Amino acid sequence: MDEHVKVEADSTCEQERSENGYACLKYEVSTDKLSIQNGKGCTDPSRELVIGEMSERTDLLTYDLGGETPQPGKGMKDETPVGETDIQKIRPLHYSVSETPSFHLLVIFGLQQALLPISAPLSVATVVAEVVCAQKDEDIKAQIISASMLMSGIATILMSTFGIRLPIFQGASSMYLVPLLVMSSSTEWQCSQTSEAMNPSDNTTILMSFTDNSTTVHGRDMILNKISRLSGSLMLVGVFHFLIGALGLVGIIIRYVGPVTIVPAIILVGLHLFKVIVKFCSPSWLVASVTILFNLVFSLFFAKRKTPIPFWSSAKGFHIFWFPLHQMFPILLSILIGWTLSAVLTNSGFYTHDSTSPEYLARSDAKGDIISKASFLDIPYPGKLVGYSFSAAGFLSFFIATIMSVLDSIGDYSACAKAVHAPRIPKFAFNRGIAVEGLSTILSGSMGCCHATTSYGPNIGGIKLTGVASRRVFQVCGIVYILCAVVGKIGALFLTIPLPVLGGTMTVLIGLFIGVVISYLEAIDLRSTRNLAIIGTALLVGMMLPYWVSNNREEINTGLDELDTLIKILLSNPSFVGGFFACVLDNAVPGTIKERGLLEQMNELDVDKGDLLDDKIEYMENHEVYRLPFIPQSFRKSMIVKIFPLFDSS
Repeated sequence: MDEHVKVEADSTCEQERSENGYACLKYEVSTDKLSIQNGKGCTDPSRELVIGEMSERTDLLTYDLGGETPQPGKGMKDETPVGETDIQKIRPLHYSVSETPSFHLLVIFGLQQALLPISAPLSVATVVAEVVCAQKDEDIKAQIISASMLMSGIATILMSTFGIRLPIFQGASSMYLVPLLVMSSSTEWQCSQTSEAMNPSDNTTILMSFTDNSTTVHGRDMILNKISRLSGSLMLVGVFHFLIGALGLVGIIIRYVGPVTIVPAIILVGLHLFKVIVKFCSPSWLVASVTILFNLVFSLFFAKRKTPIPFWSSAKGFHIFWFPLHQMFPILLSILIGWTLSAVLTNSGFYTHDSTSPEYLARSDAKGDIISKASFLDIPYPGKLVGYSFSAAGFLSFFIATIMSVLDSIGDYSACAKAVHAPRIPKFAFNRGIAVEGLSTILSGSMGCCHATTSYGPNIGGIKLTGVASRRVFQVCGIVYILCAVVGKIGALFLTIPLPVLGGTMTVLIGLFIGVVISYLEAIDLRSTRNLAIIGTALLVGMMLPYWVSNNREEINTGLDELDTLIKILLSNPSFVGGFFACVLDNAVPGTIKERGLLEQMNELDVDKGDLLDDKIEYMENHEVYRLPFIPQSFRKSMIVKIFPLFDSS
C-alpha cells in the first residue's frame, strides 16, 4: 500500500446536512489502493486530501480537519477547508521494537527473519572448508556449518538483547573471505594432494595428504592445524574488536577511514572472490545461471509486484491472497528452484555418475549419504574442533577485515534505527554494539568458525517490508539458528545443496554487497579530482601489486621465513593493498571533511546531534530503547562507565 494516497471527489456519496457543516467521507480499501470519496456537502469537492497508510476497514469515519484523530461516524465536521493534510496517528509499524507479538505470530515472524539470510552462513562456511582443505571431509564441513549457524544465533540474541538493542541479525561475514582466500594461495597454506587409505583400527576410509618432503600424514591433521591457527588469530582479533567498542575508539577510526578508503577496498574484495564463485559454478553453469536468473527476477523485475497465493477462510471462502512472498524470500526461492532443477537433471541422467568428474558435484545426490551418517544431536562448543595456535599473517588479515566490518556495522545500525522509527543512536549504544560484535568474534574463533559475524542489511529491509520491528522476533530468529546448529541432521541437509546452486546464490549476494558499498560514493564529492584520482589509483594498485607478487614470490626474501610469508600474504591481498594505499592518500592529500565524505560518518557518532529528535519523523520509541534496564543508577555514575563508555550516565 502506498504511503500517501489521493482522495478523490465523488458526487455519488450520500449527502449530509450541509447547513451543519458536515460532509460524507467514505473510504474503501483494496490490496494496493486506498480511495476516499468526498460528498456533496464539501465546500470544495475538487480539492484533495493526502493521508497516510490506513488499516483494512470499509466503514465510514468522521475526520475533524481541525484536529488529528479520525473517528467512526457518518460524516466529518468541515471546520477547515478541505486541503492537504496527514493523518498523524496511523502507526508506521505493526510492532515496534519494545512490543511483543502473540506467541504464534512471534514464531512465524522469527522463522521469516531466519529464512532471509539462510544462504549466507552456508556459502561462507563452504568457502572456509575449501580454504582449510576440508572440501572432501564432509564431517569437518558439517561441523563448520553447525558452528557458523550457532554463532549466528548467539550473536543475534546478544546484539538485540545486550548490544545495540535494535532488531539486527548477526551472520557470517563475507569480509573475512578475502584474507582466507589470499592465504590459501600462499605456499604455506596451499592444499596438498590427497589419497584415500584404510584405517586399520575400524576399517573406515580416511584421507591422507602428501607434504612437501613427500611424506604422508593424516589429511584431517593438516585440516585441523589450519583451523587451529586461524581460530587463535581470530580470537585475538576479537579482543581488539571488543576494545574498539569498549574504549569508545569507533569515533577515532571513522575520522581516518572513510568512503574514499572503503569503496576501493571492498570493490577489490569482489574482484578476488570471483575465483571461488567460478569454482562453485563450474560443475553446471546451467543450474548456476537459472539460480541467478530467478534471484534477479524475484528481487528486481518483480520487486513491485505481489505473489498470488490461493487461500481459504470461513469468512471469504476460497480466494486469492496477494502477498509479497517473492520479495521477502528471493534467495530462498531461487535456491529451491535451482535445487529442484539439479534433481530433475540428475534423475534424467543428464549428469555423469563418475565421482571423479567435476560435473558430478552438480548432482543433487552427490552427497546423499551425509544425512544418514550425521548424528541427530551434535552440539558445537569452544575447543570441540581444535585447540588454538597463532598465525601472524592470519591475525593481520583478520584485523583489516575487522576494521571494514566495524564501519559497515555503523551504517547498518543507523539504517535499522531509521527503519524501526527509533531516535538517532547515542554514542554509548554504538560502542556497546561494536563491543558485543567483538565478543561474538572471540566466540566464533573458539568454535572454529574461521570467520566473524556482522550485521546483515537484508533483514533490515525485511523489517521495512513487514512492519514488524520487535526485538523479540530476532531473539526467536536466533533460537531458530541455534536449533539448526545442534540438530546434526539439519546441518547435513544444508550440505547436500549442489555447489552450482550455492555459486549462483553467491553471485547475487556478493554483487549486492559490492553495489551497496559503491553507494557510499554518494557521500563524497565525485566532482573532486582529488577523490577520483585516489580511488582510481587505489583500484589499479590493488590489482597490480598482488598480481606481481603472485608471479614473483621468490623476489621477496628478507632472510626470515615467517616475515617473508607475512609480507607475501599482505601484498597478495588486493583489499589490503588498495585500501591501505587509499587510506594513506586520503589522509595525506588536503581535502575538506565534506569533500572526503567523512561529515555524515562523524555526525552518526556526534553525541549532541545523536540525542536530538527530528521533528519530521514520527518516532515509535524514545532513547530508553537503547538502555540496558537492569543496570542500577549507581553504576551508571561510576568511574567504570567513564572508562568504558558502554552505558548512558543519566
